[in-house]
Amino acid sequence: MLISHGHHDHLDLRSLARLPREVPVVVPRGLGGVVEERGFRNVTEVEDGQEMAIGGIVLRATRADHPGRPSPGRTALAVGFAVLGSRRVYFAGDTDLFPEMAGLVDDLDVALLPIWGWGPTIGPGHLDPERAAEALPLLRPKAAVPIHWGTLRPFYRSAKARFLHGPPGAFAAAAARLAPEVAVHVLPPGGRLELP
Repeated sequence: MLISHGHHDHLDLRSLARLPREVPVVVPRGLGGVVEERGFRNVTEVEDGQEMAIGGIVLRATRADHPGRPSPGRTALAVGFAVLGSRRVYFAGDTDLFPEMAGLVDDLDVALLPIWGWGPTIGPGHLDPERAAEALPLLRPKAAVPIHWGTLRPFYRSAKARFLHGPPGAFAAAAARLAPEVAVHVLPPGGRLELP
């Protein structure tokens, strides 16, 4: 399991508790203790640029521009991940656009890009649909999947709120304009993509 940072929408302890304790968990440096306290025995801390082999793949921690407010006991910096095997996948975690995205992962098959946050507005350190589409010419993936939208909402907001449903269409439209060579796959929350 890859955990990009310690904010509650990325490290939900109740969700984590549902997993077998022998599952390997990779976290940013400084966050391992939070996971180990929950009984996980195979926890690895990483920082930007660090690589490790897991089975037949190489996992590389990548930069993420997500300063955000630290949560109590969860002060580790954010990272993204490049998963390098028979396919090359970039999971951005939470991040804003940054120039070093250009060439971050060579010959990239799929970019998993966040396109929203958990409420009606997003702050610094996040990508909105337009800025996520601006990342595509930098990353040059063959395909992109918008993530981090439509699953969390403040209790006082309607389930029909635009921010829960609108971002994927806005991302697809912006991607078609800015990077028409990239295939965009909008999946429902929990959906899956089979790569050829």
